[in-house]
Amino acid sequence: MSAIKVIIMGAAGRDFHNFNVRFRDDQRYRIVAFTATQIPDIEGRRYPPKLAGSLYPDGIPILAETELSQLIRKHDVTQVVFAYSDVSQHYVMNEASRVISWGADFCLLGAESTMLTSSKPVVAVCAVRTGCGKSQTTRKVCEILKEMGKKMVVIRHPMPYGNLAEQKVQRFASYEDLKRHQCTVEELEEYEPHIDQGNVVYAGVDYGLILKEAEKEADIIVWDGGNNDLPFYRPDLFIVLVDPLRPGHELGYYPGLTCLRMADVILVNKQNSASLDDIETVKHNARSVNPTATIVNAASPLFVDHPDIIAGKRVLVVEDGPTLTHGGMKYGAGTVAARDFGASEIVDPRPFVVGTLKETFRIYPDIGSLLPAMGYSPKQISDLEQTIAAADCDAVVIGTPIDLTRIAKIDKPTTRVRYELQEIGQPDLREILAAFLARMEQDKDGDDIKKRGKG
Repeated sequence: MSAIKVIIMGAAGRDFHNFNVRFRDDQRYRIVAFTATQIPDIEGRRYPPKLAGSLYPDGIPILAETELSQLIRKHDVTQVVFAYSDVSQHYVMNEASRVISWGADFCLLGAESTMLTSSKPVVAVCAVRTGCGKSQTTRKVCEILKEMGKKMVVIRHPMPYGNLAEQKVQRFASYEDLKRHQCTVEELEEYEPHIDQGNVVYAGVDYGLILKEAEKEADIIVWDGGNNDLPFYRPDLFIVLVDPLRPGHELGYYPGLTCLRMADVILVNKQNSASLDDIETVKHNARSVNPTATIVNAASPLFVDHPDIIAGKRVLVVEDGPTLTHGGMKYGAGTVAARDFGASEIVDPRPFVVGTLKETFRIYPDIGSLLPAMGYSPKQISDLEQTIAAADCDAVVIGTPIDLTRIAKIDKPTTRVRYELQEIGQPDLREILAAFLARMEQDKDGDDIKKRGKG
């Protein structure tokens, strides 16, 4: 019987993981191609033979998603697997209707067929949307675990936008590692704060091999999720964030709603900025789909390095790129700081944007008068530098999680803005993690099988 021909729709992350764990060595299937979207310039590559395995001696092409209909017809594709995140439920079903109309089946792989099981306890931090505050929550979890005497290692959701073979397994413990791996701005935003905290971070492409390496130096694995995707490892404690600044999104986005249904702990963040009605709406929606999860209340207070640079000034606000683009947020930490600390004006960057940033604003017109810190390539970083240099402003407010001046030349006064997690009342993460560790201690000498099943 001939192999089933498959295309995997992705965005350089979940798609590769699904292939590795579900299709790589399975002769019943033949992966015709990956398609790519969301992230600039990730198509036109090949998934390399050393990652693709013996069934694919020439590797697998990675093509633009706009070519999907032609690929289905040209190769008589039977099945299309959807494998990226942070899209609306409507979007997913619209893609399904298109694929089915072109003659193929549309498939979503579930958690049980894609989550790997670790020999070490796993704490996973995920969210219902990009921009809920996963990073600050993960850092807080790591801080508490270290204070409790545990050696933890962070494994971050993938962002392999460069040479895939070289990015198979990546370990980050210093700024030198960031340079050596030629990290994009998006990668730096996730890895640098962990390094500042003294955490070791793994990432890459092959998350089976990554897990084996991380387990060698960890008592506990902390999964730091990306977008609103599911964990790649079966969690023993699953923390999922919801955002009362976007009430209703917790029920309307894929696969964030799946995360919400699976959560052990639902953390309702940003309560210092949201209305009481919206907070209650989000809690009600969360309880309606997961009534047994523990609810943790939290705020995200701002910390500004130099408030005097903002007060009374015309400022250009640079925000986290993914939060403004596919995350759909209308503002971030930089915007809140500009308003709270008395900026006279938030300068619109659009008259000054150059190069690839023009395309970003074309694709995401709702960004408005903020500048996303796009830096997926040296060209984009150069375009970001030129745009900031051309902007008619007094100062720059940097709302990304990294020190942008380390990688981009900025010839104007700058100040950084940070969010940190602050729990409100009880239970808090310390109490939850203490109970989790006690349970793990009780289970470690038995034949306990992880409660979510075998991998």
